[in-house]
Amino acid sequence: MEQIKEKYERFKEWQVKPYEVAQFTTEKHECATCHTEFHGNYCPRCGQKSTIGRYSFKTAFLTFLDVWGLGNRGMFRTIRDLLLRPGYMIRDYLSGMQMAYFPPFKMFFLVITLSVLVDSGLNIRMTNTLNKTFTTTTEDVSKEPDQALNDKDSKNIFEEVANNDTININGKLIPIQKGEDDNTIRLNEKKLELKILDKIDKFVSWLDNNQTIVQFLLLLVLSGPMYLLFRKNKKIPDIRYSELFVAMVYITNMMTIINIIGGFFLPGNVSVKRVAYALSIIPLTQLFGYSYLKTLFKVVASFAILISAGALLLIIVVSLGYLFIEYIL
Repeated sequence: MEQIKEKYERFKEWQVKPYEVAQFTTEKHECATCHTEFHGNYCPRCGQKSTIGRYSFKTAFLTFLDVWGLGNRGMFRTIRDLLLRPGYMIRDYLSGMQMAYFPPFKMFFLVITLSVLVDSGLNIRMTNTLNKTFTTTTEDVSKEPDQALNDKDSKNIFEEVANNDTININGKLIPIQKGEDDNTIRLNEKKLELKILDKIDKFVSWLDNNQTIVQFLLLLVLSGPMYLLFRKNKKIPDIRYSELFVAMVYITNMMTIINIIGGFFLPGNVSVKRVAYALSIIPLTQLFGYSYLKTLFKVVASFAILISAGALLLIIVVSLGYLFIEYIL
């Protein structure tokens, strides 16, 4: 039991301790590329490593990673620290230790892309399942909104008014409520309804096909209320909004990595994402120095502010749309 406690204490010390760069070597080297004699770890003339040796499978693997931007600036070190000491690592990065870790935004786009591939079962064609689901729910109105809205079909809508107060759109009979003056008003309303459904369908499809941009924008918006509640903290009392946003990007990278690992071994398991969301409290606690309970309260309050602002914006948009349809069209 005491050995476990001692190992845990050493682990806690390692968590808090910043990353140490390798010591500057005093041994004299001759660069194999430009034959410059120098002291240190890298050639001052061409930048080649002093410890470079014969070609091996490890060298080939690292060269392959360099092609994709993964073999430099500590990609594996960043993944390790995001899983084992995320908050302390982020604080080290914000304090200026940037060469030791992989850039947050570059890592964000890489891990999100990998996450989408894993979630889709490594389906490279990326079948748009969300779009299919939404299209199924709107099938009762029109099977193909785009086809229903072209010029030819729009003309047929007005020409095919039946005597039983229905119109035929793509083989489906849709009831029409006749107005006191002209059926054209109701026909325009049905056409407008189809256009709105078509726009919503395209918007949902765009969200599904651009998950990286959507998550990045959502993260940018969420950083606003997070900054209001975390800007006066114990560890970084003068934190800026841009620094908090970088921290949120790294935390998102951590959650995405956990989701990738869990999704690879437990595909389709919803609990993996829940665990990733729950573990996001750890880096925030380590970064700002609050207790877990206070950190959780601030996170919940941040989401409450964001949801309230989004609901208010939605009410305004819906109200303006209703007034436009009711009194202008």
